[in-house]
Amino acid sequence: MKLTDLFIKCLENEGVEYIFGIVGTETLDLADSLSKSTQIQYVNVRHEQGAAFMADIYGRLTKKAGVCLSTLGPGATNLATGIASAQLDHSPLVALIGQAGVERQHNESHQFIDVMKLLEPATKWNTQIQDPKSVPASIRKAFRLAQMEKPGSVAIILPENFAAEQILNEPLPVTPTPETVPDVTSLQAAKELIQMHSRPFIVIGNGVIRQEAAIELETFINTLQAPCIHSFMSKGVLPKDHPLNYFTFGLKEHDYVLLGMDEADLLIVIGFDFVEQLPNAWNKNKLPVLHIDTLPAEVNEYYPVKCELVGSLKKTIHALNQAEIPAKPWQPSAELQTQIKTNYQIYDQSDESLTIESVLHLIEKLSTENTIVISDVGDHKVSIAKTYQPKKPNRLIISNGLASMGIAIPGSIGAKLACPDDPVICITGDGGALMNFAELETARRLGLSFTIIILDDSMLKLEVKQMDKKFGDHYGVTFQNPDFVQLANSFGVKGIRPKSIAELENILKEPQREIVVIDLVTKNESYPQ
Repeated sequence: MKLTDLFIKCLENEGVEYIFGIVGTETLDLADSLSKSTQIQYVNVRHEQGAAFMADIYGRLTKKAGVCLSTLGPGATNLATGIASAQLDHSPLVALIGQAGVERQHNESHQFIDVMKLLEPATKWNTQIQDPKSVPASIRKAFRLAQMEKPGSVAIILPENFAAEQILNEPLPVTPTPETVPDVTSLQAAKELIQMHSRPFIVIGNGVIRQEAAIELETFINTLQAPCIHSFMSKGVLPKDHPLNYFTFGLKEHDYVLLGMDEADLLIVIGFDFVEQLPNAWNKNKLPVLHIDTLPAEVNEYYPVKCELVGSLKKTIHALNQAEIPAKPWQPSAELQTQIKTNYQIYDQSDESLTIESVLHLIEKLSTENTIVISDVGDHKVSIAKTYQPKKPNRLIISNGLASMGIAIPGSIGAKLACPDDPVICITGDGGALMNFAELETARRLGLSFTIIILDDSMLKLEVKQMDKKFGDHYGVTFQNPDFVQLANSFGVKGIRPKSIAELENILKEPQREIVVIDLVTKNESYPQ
């Protein structure tokens, strides 16, 4: 068989269902081989960035590596943003990238850049095929690394001159990654550390969702009876009405929950990724830390680790639950939980205007346990992090590592392919929406059904707020929008512009049978255009 046939055979062996990408001259043989696969569906997209975002969100929801494809040069550079997003948000992704033949890589050459160097800081590992016989080992290593904690991005680069070469190799067997559990000594040390302190505070990170340890963690929390907070990306681990839920931290301003942490004497940090927010922002008092994660701690003066439990979070927390951890019931003073609920507008205050908070309350009211909400990046992301409460883990997707605008619309395609029976609602600003709006054509071609809510205010609202606060005025952060309803219609997609929250409710109550774009005009007179 030719090398690209083996390539596809290895991808099938890894259980790949979809490849998102754009074909170029250097990947023609790979596309030809892919056309013969009965297992893998190729999704040709409108921009490589969208392909990587689709693979990213698909990977987050399935816990299998999402796969994206590009050619060399501009294809690879377009792919890079989505690759970096998956890397920093710890989503498993494998990028397949065509490259110039090795015979022309030694000098200046048309469309050639060193993709390995380009992607080095944006991947866990990348490799260029130098020997066709190494393809099975390279692909097995790529998927193993991409999916291994902490997950991330891996890239395989295939020079054009090898693509059609004949080869007889076979895929390597896929074997499970072994899981570790802390030893008895470490578990005893953790128990003793908790016993020494009277006011522990639990910090929940995205690793709990990745490791599917929410049930075990809730048991631990119920036993310990200590207050808990979620990072942006871990929302949904605790139910909204859990008495120990102090909701979300990681805000730049008015992070009320930090008042409660100031009263604590021990932080129990579980599955938290520093990429969401460094400890110097939330552990200013340098409280001692019990670190529970899949990898050893990155220690600094604001993260003074006194004990570490390293291993599978599901198994580690289960072991803690068997260790008869003593209860340490306490609550922060000044009715902090009530303050947070009020200031973050967590409960519906019957606002009939089309504010982001009223929209979020409406979505929360109408959503099922399986509804997936995908947030783009912007001022609305902060509102979603504060106000919206998903009913289950991994049902709210927020990009908070690279925090790249433009992820939500292509991400909704990845979500719908990963979870075809689950409702998907994309919330995006007008800035992020137009970055990848062309992927509506991809979604419609695939026959997908989901809802896109565009917050249409003709500005980068977060930057407007920041500049107004810092300088008393703003510059370079407003623009004019197209008519989103007409633009959606031009793609053969339904576009609607509701005038009231009641009208929006009627739209959202409709079963998702097609793509619907909701143009939510939210212009604020405080910010003239």
